[in-house]
Amino acid sequence: MTAAARRALDAAGRLFYEHGIHAVGVDLIAVEAGVTKKTLYDRFGSKEQIVVEYLADRDERWRAFLAPYIEAAATPRARILAVFDALRDWADGADGRLAKGCGMVNAHAEISDPAHPAYPIIVGQKAWMLALFTDVAGGVAPSGAEAARLGRTLMLLHEGALVAHGLRVFPDAVEQARGDAEALLEAVAKRGSAHR
Repeated sequence: MTAAARRALDAAGRLFYEHGIHAVGVDLIAVEAGVTKKTLYDRFGSKEQIVVEYLADRDERWRAFLAPYIEAAATPRARILAVFDALRDWADGADGRLAKGCGMVNAHAEISDPAHPAYPIIVGQKAWMLALFTDVAGGVAPSGAEAARLGRTLMLLHEGALVAHGLRVFPDAVEQARGDAEALLEAVAKRGSAHR
């Protein structure tokens, strides 16, 4: 990616997240990035493609941010809690990564048509998170069915924390979700040891 294209994508990302995808036009992106509209269209082809690349970039940055937290955790239980630790640190980032809530949820509020080229990225990011929780839950839950249920419950805690944090419904939403996840994992462990 050229330096101009990177500046354009960074500017688009800031603007889309701050103001909404539909509210931001290519003229504003070009001005903010210090490039011409021609450069934008030469590199991206359309505003839709800029949106696709913005969401893909945000997803890649989250996955890269999360990876070391999971890799440093020694047990499945610790890996699950590490996701919440990463979310807390992501939310506390100085660049306002979660000031307005989850970028994917916000994008879905504006892009709900499955035919839109950005839709698979939005839904795919959430499917990836569910698969991650379910996979790691397999090391905690006593059966595959229970791992699937635990994965879904952890996903609901994670997504609820994202929304509550973005809306500022109450303080420390991510910490509460982490605490609830920890209590849930303890309950699953007790049930598992009672069945042995």
